[in-house]
Amino acid sequence: MAKEDYETVIGLEVHAELSTKTKIFCSCPTTFGAEPNTHICPVCMALPGALPTLNEKVVEYAVKAGLATNCEIERDSKNDRKNYFYPDLPKSYQISQFDKPLCKNGYIEIEDDNGKPKKIRILRIHIEEDAGKLNHNEFSGGSLVDLNRAGVPLIEIVSEPDIRSSSEADRYLKKLKSILQYIDVSDCKMEEGSLRADVNVSVHKVNTPFGTRHEMKNMNSFKSIQRAIDYESEEQISDYENGKEVEQETRRWDDVAGRTYTMRTKENAQDYRYFPEPDLVAIKLSDEYIKNIKYNLPEMPESRKKRYMEELGLSEKDANALTSSKAYSDIFENAGKICNNYKAVCNWLTSDIARILNEKELEPEQIPFTAEQLAELIELIDNGEISTKIAKTVLEEMFEKPRFPKKIVEEKGLVQISDEASIKKVVDDVLEKNPQSIIDYKNGKDRALGFLVGQAMKETKGKANPKLLNKLFLEELNK
Repeated sequence: MAKEDYETVIGLEVHAELSTKTKIFCSCPTTFGAEPNTHICPVCMALPGALPTLNEKVVEYAVKAGLATNCEIERDSKNDRKNYFYPDLPKSYQISQFDKPLCKNGYIEIEDDNGKPKKIRILRIHIEEDAGKLNHNEFSGGSLVDLNRAGVPLIEIVSEPDIRSSSEADRYLKKLKSILQYIDVSDCKMEEGSLRADVNVSVHKVNTPFGTRHEMKNMNSFKSIQRAIDYESEEQISDYENGKEVEQETRRWDDVAGRTYTMRTKENAQDYRYFPEPDLVAIKLSDEYIKNIKYNLPEMPESRKKRYMEELGLSEKDANALTSSKAYSDIFENAGKICNNYKAVCNWLTSDIARILNEKELEPEQIPFTAEQLAELIELIDNGEISTKIAKTVLEEMFEKPRFPKKIVEEKGLVQISDEASIKKVVDDVLEKNPQSIIDYKNGKDRALGFLVGQAMKETKGKANPKLLNKLFLEELNK
């Protein structure tokens, strides 16, 4: 059978660290990057007799995430113990939620691979605590335990197996990340582990029951997730075609080798011996509490997209690009307000800035300069102080060493030449050196003008005012 006869089935379990100031069951700070074992207390260290107290902000953030992803919010919920041993899990169990999650039956809408709208169903969103972290020492051959992360609050967002390709998975994850950032419940910094996904992949022949799945744990790169899905899909199809059984197991993705390796056979829910957490009371939510959170939700991506198209006249493509990330959307709105040129801000964000982000493999949240600095760059162009060509040079410098564009222009002597006498001299010199271009222009070859302007810009190192340059060339050529 051909590869086309198989369908890939993907389900994602996304863990997002919540942006609360303190941990889920104690008052220890959640700040990333502190010295090992400095943000700990008897509760998150699981010392005998230490009792947890649920952080109400965690419940609020989980409900916000549920409402933003079209979930039903449970009025009656509880915490459970999920039992398993791991060296950085001090209690040897994790406080999570089993049969009564806070949110269930939601969905996120994406485009499928044919560009058609598709709903990816969300089975549940529940709260739980994170484990600590093992720091492996290659030289001594041992590992050190850092418990700063133990007890940091998480929400786990579990999708139904509705995703059918690595590209759909990518769109779903990016949309989910964007939503969590818009409602300000998680910074979603994948490089810090704030957003990571367990990826379940299986294949089956079309119109037959789903196949046995493989799970890849704790993946925190969109590109790696896509590569891992494609690899697993091809491997499982190959196994079925060669008469091999695919066994349920947890696998590790090796990004360098570009393949997965078996870690262990996959546990099922009963292996964790879930039971209700006896040290915490049930979670009871009133209708008023949920309505209040819903009322205070910020403007979501779809609403911003509609507003950009209707009020600012942006194309659907541009509006989609700008609202794909809260950081992108915020810098667009703030810079546009300052320079009063939303179209120019949009053009810079969707072209040169997007290109540099892609080249440097940066996320929009990692743009190093401010909306005020971007607005000043556009104002310099609009005021005729620098050309677009010089602005591109300034932008590159803003990525390398962020500061206000005016300062960069002054430091590097990039001020645009707008003195008519100076530019006229350049025009005369270029025309004298290129008599054939004059003949070409008079014979109707309009491209000759572009060539001459380009030569003048080269002479002035891009500093000549392009409008004045064009005007003076046309005056001379039309004599």
